[in-house]
Amino acid sequence: MGQKTAIHLEGLLYAKPITYWDYIQTDALLSLQTQRTLLPDEMVFIMYHQINELLFKMILWEINQISETEKIDAEVFTDKLMRISRYFDMLTSSFDIMGDGMEIKQYLKFRNTLTPASGFQSAQYRLIEFASTDWINLIDKRFIDKISKDMSEEEALEFMYWQAAGKDYKTGKKSYLLNEFTKRYSENFVKAMKDYEKTNLWQKFVELPKEVQENSELVEAMRHYDKTVNITWVIGHYKAALKYLENPYETKEATGGSDWKKYMLPEYQRRIFFPSLWKQEELDNWGKGLV
Repeated sequence: MGQKTAIHLEGLLYAKPITYWDYIQTDALLSLQTQRTLLPDEMVFIMYHQINELLFKMILWEINQISETEKIDAEVFTDKLMRISRYFDMLTSSFDIMGDGMEIKQYLKFRNTLTPASGFQSAQYRLIEFASTDWINLIDKRFIDKISKDMSEEEALEFMYWQAAGKDYKTGKKSYLLNEFTKRYSENFVKAMKDYEKTNLWQKFVELPKEVQENSELVEAMRHYDKTVNITWVIGHYKAALKYLENPYETKEATGGSDWKKYMLPEYQRRIFFPSLWKQEELDNWGKGLV
């Protein structure tokens, strides 16, 4: 850092010894759970989603190390991708907490106090998508023919697949859920689309020398990440939601009012980060027959 070593060493003499709780900020972390009801299982729901957001932050941290490295080799690229995939593996297996860790009757009561909030409003997850692939791969497939080469990021944002969770494309009207999400994060998303245009995972891959692009371990890591995020994790989320939204007591729609099955299932959305790494047969059967 260009600093004088002696000064830093002397500073250690007067520094307050670090403790676990100060370093991890335990007290602050444990004070961030605020229930809207008196139902005990709402606390499980809150903490579970906060853990998800922390994992999303870890994922973005790893992706950014790839995107910010000018010349990355196959070994480091592969290692980072597998780290990220393991985080998503944790997210996938954790759906058992949602699927088996809350009473359906309690959930059906406290969820009504959450309307119109929805997990759809996770901005970090949208950033992960922008950091993973060219934004053209996130466009709602029903409107891909409306996308032009000179379309701005602001315009393209209106055709992202997740707009379907709160937008009537016949009238152009957005739900309150989507309007609030857009107002809060649209500038962040447009900036991310621009920032990651040349540095998202796919672009970092295609800028590698041809022999590195053909590295079997790296290619498999890319495919594994793509499938883990866009099929395995999504199906896990879908199955957890299915237990609560189609239950013995009553059938519910998502808190945001979306057609949650078509929004979530990969065979409808067909989100694929790296389509060039898959065979046509694999693309045609993306996410089919899993539920």
